Amino acid sequence: MIRDLLNEFKARRVLVLGDVMLDHYVWGRVERISPEAPVPVLEAQSEEYRPGGAANVALNVRSLGAQVVLAGVVGDDAPAKILKEMLAERGIDTSGLASDPQRSTTLKTRIGAVNQQIVRIDYESREEIGSALQRRILDSLEKLLPGCDALIIEDYNKGLLTAELIAATLDCAKRHGVPVAVDPKQRNFSTYRGADIFKPNFKELQAALGAALDHEEEFFKAAGELRSQLGSRNLIVTRGARGMYVFDGKSRPRHLPTCAREVYDVSGAGDTVIAALTLAWICTRDIQLAAEVANQAAGVVCGIKGTACVSPAALLECFNEPG
Repeated sequence: MIRDLLNEFKARRVLVLGDVMLDHYVWGRVERISPEAPVPVLEAQSEEYRPGGAANVALNVRSLGAQVVLAGVVGDDAPAKILKEMLAERGIDTSGLASDPQRSTTLKTRIGAVNQQIVRIDYESREEIGSALQRRILDSLEKLLPGCDALIIEDYNKGLLTAELIAATLDCAKRHGVPVAVDPKQRNFSTYRGADIFKPNFKELQAALGAALDHEEEFFKAAGELRSQLGSRNLIVTRGARGMYVFDGKSRPRHLPTCAREVYDVSGAGDTVIAALTLAWICTRDIQLAAEVANQAAGVVCGIKGTACVSPAALLECFNEPG
């Protein structure tokens, strides 16, 4: 059954709209303290770049076998060039990316030693995009959405997803009959109305509701009310090491414990969840099965250092394992 589902992914095409980033990793060893200041001296041994943010969501969709087109905003700079080249090499359509010379492409440099991150340096522009750039994005969506089976909106609060753009995008998807999955940030919660899948994490949910949900029944009640208020068909709440919870309004919320054997790095796990969840749901319209697939996918990537992707083979192996 799972094998057939994974094979069906190949026939799907997904549009990912969101804040794209480039992740930069520098790893080495520390054997001395700098004579200039009480800080460690890193002897760099390896360096790599990986697509991050919405670009990592697109990469996960592609890794699972589906076709994908990425829409968003980048700067006219070296990180944008690196990112586009990496995505093109992986067969990802970047025709939906708009270049803005006034912005810098979000670049996150992580520096670490012996599997321990020492510092992260962020280069980014977080101001909201203007009306002209919003129009360019919407024009791209009008052209691209009719050929897609789903839209994933990946919000990192980097300025792309304004309230106006979100509302117009949801309207565009509705007109074209394209289901929508949202990985939100707290600031825009109330704007994402009518999504087929709404996937906040527990911390974001508490912040948006302005309440500490310390007890399970409080959590269930608040999440259920939020699902109704937003008009979302399915609400999925991820809780890190505690797994995820599925609210579909039809039965008592279901808890899926984490499948991670060993949590090495949670970077990008949410990106993997929304990618696998969306693909499995548009193929089956079964949110419970889709959540199981996404939960297994998250368990795989948590065992990998840095932002990562899951392959159909790795997923299939998870479902074939006993116990």
